[in-house]
Amino acid sequence: MKRYHTYLFDFDYTLADSSKGIVICFRNVLERHRHTGISDEQIKRTIGKTLVDSFSILTGIGDEAILEEYRKEYVKEADRFMTANTRLFPETVSVLQALKEKGANIGIISTKYRYRIMELAKDTVPEGIIDLIVGGEDVKTAKPSPEGVFLALENLGTDKNTTLYIGDSIVDAETAQAAGMDFAGVLHGATTAEELEAYPHVAIMKDLTELL
Repeated sequence: MKRYHTYLFDFDYTLADSSKGIVICFRNVLERHRHTGISDEQIKRTIGKTLVDSFSILTGIGDEAILEEYRKEYVKEADRFMTANTRLFPETVSVLQALKEKGANIGIISTKYRYRIMELAKDTVPEGIIDLIVGGEDVKTAKPSPEGVFLALENLGTDKNTTLYIGDSIVDAETAQAAGMDFAGVLHGATTAEELEAYPHVAIMKDLTELL
């Protein structure tokens, strides 16, 4: 794989496994509102989408007011359970550190709120490695809109032609495609290699070490 000037990472299932916390939070909200028969796997398949979209997929509800209420309840649950139930993948810090030592810019583009990513990163990632985090609260249109990617490129002063976007899901592949930049998929999550291979890509990786 060629060397890039900038590496933009999705967060959930790309840099970190927060699936335990996500399932806890979704299940607490869903069960409170008597939505039953929804498996952990169904919840995990929505990781990477917005909370509103995820709740709509899981419940079949289309009423925006109800979905917004569920979203607010989820955020309160996440304040209690998310960080304690999120772990970086074993290779995450060493790979980010190696890329930074080679002079690369490192950014994170996520539908997760920026403050929650920062809460985890401050205790697990050495200072100075992550240059920028674009969270769900920083954009008007969530992925697969390329808005967050373009915001990152602008703030980092870099070009999409020298940037690699790394993610685990179809949403990530669509985001890179919409931004017109190279994409590398990583198989940490619920999305299969076959699903990711349907989109333009420079690599489908077993884990992040293949970036090196």
